[in-house]
Amino acid sequence: MLNVLLVEDDLDLADTIVEYLEIEGIRCIHGANGMAGLQLAKEGGYQVLLLDINLPRLDGLSLCEQLRSSGDDTPILMLTARDGLDDKLAGFQAGTDDYLVKPFALLELVVRLKALSRRRSGQVRKLSCADLEMNLTDKTVTRGGSIVKLSPTGWRLLEALLRASPEVISRQDLEEAVWNDDIPDSNSLKVHIFNLRKAIDVPFSNPLLQTITGHGFAMREKSSL
Repeated sequence: MLNVLLVEDDLDLADTIVEYLEIEGIRCIHGANGMAGLQLAKEGGYQVLLLDINLPRLDGLSLCEQLRSSGDDTPILMLTARDGLDDKLAGFQAGTDDYLVKPFALLELVVRLKALSRRRSGQVRKLSCADLEMNLTDKTVTRGGSIVKLSPTGWRLLEALLRASPEVISRQDLEEAVWNDDIPDSNSLKVHIFNLRKAIDVPFSNPLLQTITGHGFAMREKSSL
């Protein structure tokens, strides 16, 4: 079942959305203000977050920014009465993935939610696995609080692995993420994987970069295999 978090202070609208989504087989948890929404979002387990832009205690844009800064890559659909370009740009800058302008058809809401639920957000500003963190804003990588230095290719490789984590990413998808259509000889990925593993795993007791024989690579702790 698809799990959605709705953060909306208009209780009549919230009740209508929750009831309609349940009819459509979508479980919807409701928070009535921004701070309640932040706490519920941190508890996790949602495939999509549905945020009103005008919320008491913590507005939707600020809530979105906090979630993205913490590394939450759950897709966010923003509900708003503002349909101006500047307002939409501000939302995308804050980290939202899509907009739905009030009033909207509930059927369209369901279609948007199902589409967003099939992917993770590309708006997240921090990627992590265990004690390894990649800050996309500051362009830094740390593990256990220590700075990890990477080449530009190593950076792109690690970003692709962390975006997929803990799932396996194939060799072909990794090569395309790093080199697009200009893929070099077959040994290049092997060399860069070796260098990346040396940078992020060799100094530590718990390796994170896993080779999944016959499938590709995954960034995850061994205990989760």
